Amino acid sequence: MDLVAVTEFLVKSVVKNPDLVSVKQYDDEDKISIEVLASSDDMAYLIGKQGSIASAIRTIVIAASCNSENRKKINITFDSF
Repeated sequence: MDLVAVTEFLVKSVVKNPDLVSVKQYDDEDKISIEVLASSDDMAYLIGKQGSIASAIRTIVIAASCNSENRKKINITFDSF
């Protein structure tokens, strides 16, 4: 499963400026790091109240990764530019 595509779809569905969203994946031996960059204006929509939207995105991406054979830890960070 392409975790970047899943993350990008979810993030672009939430923000007001989907053209400014960038999602990158970095692989290590024991974990996968996904970095989400969005406009500073969209960070409130992306994180949600008390981090509820960000937590939901993390949960869906982790669930999507369960179908793959590699069992690595997934770390998703949200940042603005």
